[in-house]
Amino acid sequence: HKEKSFFDELVRFMSRSPIVVAILEKDNAVEDFRELIGSTNPAEAKKGTIRNLYATSMGENAVHGSDSDKNALIEGSFHFDPSEILS
Repeated sequence: HKEKSFFDELVRFMSRSPIVVAILEKDNAVEDFRELIGSTNPAEAKKGTIRNLYATSMGENAVHGSDSDKNALIEGSFHFDPSEILS
């Protein structure tokens, strides 16, 4: 995201307080989790989704969910050593 216009805002948001990182494993995990969290734009998120309930803007949208299994593996490796990932 370094080249994107929102990068500086994202870095400030992600580094101003603690975060919780988790890797979820189940059949259809990416699609199901993205349904639970809602649209990236909280104004478009379905009622009852995490972003509908807790996001304050697109930049501070409360939760991240990988958009593919491939990206979930890449993003998980940012936070966990392979020995820490159980499956």
